[in-house]
Amino acid sequence: MSAILMLICALVFNVAAFIQTKPKQEKAMTKARGTFEVKLSPQDEGADMPLARMTIDKEFQGDLVGTSKGQMLTASSSSVKNSAGYVAIEKVTGTLNGRRGSFYLQHNGVMTRGVGELRITVIPDSGTDQLAGLSGKMNIIIAEGKHSYEFEYAIGEQP
Repeated sequence: MSAILMLICALVFNVAAFIQTKPKQEKAMTKARGTFEVKLSPQDEGADMPLARMTIDKEFQGDLVGTSKGQMLTASSSSVKNSAGYVAIEKVTGTLNGRRGSFYLQHNGVMTRGVGELRITVIPDSGTDQLAGLSGKMNIIIAEGKHSYEFEYAIGEQP
């Protein structure tokens, strides 16, 4: 009888694990593209500081029309050239493909000896108004001194 009880417990555990790990249904992603102007303003004295803070002011054009304001923290290696990192949070306010509202983006960037990695994601549940339920990630492209973006996003159910 204990073998049957163990078998039942194993089945119940496996069913519970299956229910908990069942993948979420994927949201249909939409791409937005455009350009932006950015102004970074240092908030600390001294140009050669390994740790610095800046404000961010952006104006977006294209599928996203609006502005953003944010804060950035940066750190750089004092011994290895072209190695650094930054984190930032910015609040974007405007219209995304005809939907009005605001949301927050979180940046995490690292450069290792000149090779960069950048991840910019929408902070969960930060969308307001017609952008409530927004999720996604943004990619920044810098070519010939001009800034552009590709924003892959979805607007799901509101909490």
